[in-house]
Amino acid sequence: MNRILFLLPALALSAAVQAQTPPAATLEAAQSQLQFVSKQMGVPVEGVFKRFDAQIAFDPRQPASGRIAFSVDLGSATLGVPETDAELRKPEWFDIGKFPQARFTSSAIKALGGGRFEVAGQLSLKGKAQALTVPVTLSQAGGLSTASGQFAIKRLAFQIGSGEWGDTSLVADEVQVRFKFALRGVPAL
Repeated sequence: MNRILFLLPALALSAAVQAQTPPAATLEAAQSQLQFVSKQMGVPVEGVFKRFDAQIAFDPRQPASGRIAFSVDLGSATLGVPETDAELRKPEWFDIGKFPQARFTSSAIKALGGGRFEVAGQLSLKGKAQALTVPVTLSQAGGLSTASGQFAIKRLAFQIGSGEWGDTSLVADEVQVRFKFALRGVPAL
């Protein structure tokens, strides 16, 4: 009997922890997009990453308990020109031989109201890590949630475009990143 009384608080705590763990969502990669826009001599140049993945546990009604881990296959970057794409893989740019992936891991998620959230975390890219806060808008229709937004990074902080490409009059330091991720399994707003 005493043993059962001892286990009751542990079972109650376990149930409380499970109740706070948000449900896992699934990224629908085929319906998602991850783009980047840089400027070369003042002209916008758009590219995309074709392969990326995410592990998401998120409830929009309890965002603080959510977790997001996102990875990008840097070798999947394309500007639509095979010769340029081959350059992106080299050590001066993404150096995919040493650093095949970029990663973002959330540390805090905050609701801003109206389906808008702020996701703080750490971006790891080419052996460097920096804190990053990403604004995200969540919309829902037909059982599918769409998380979208954009943010900027400074490429030179991650040593992307080294050597002669470090000249920001050739390629601007700021790179805009835009995303639209289709998710299944996110609870209703």
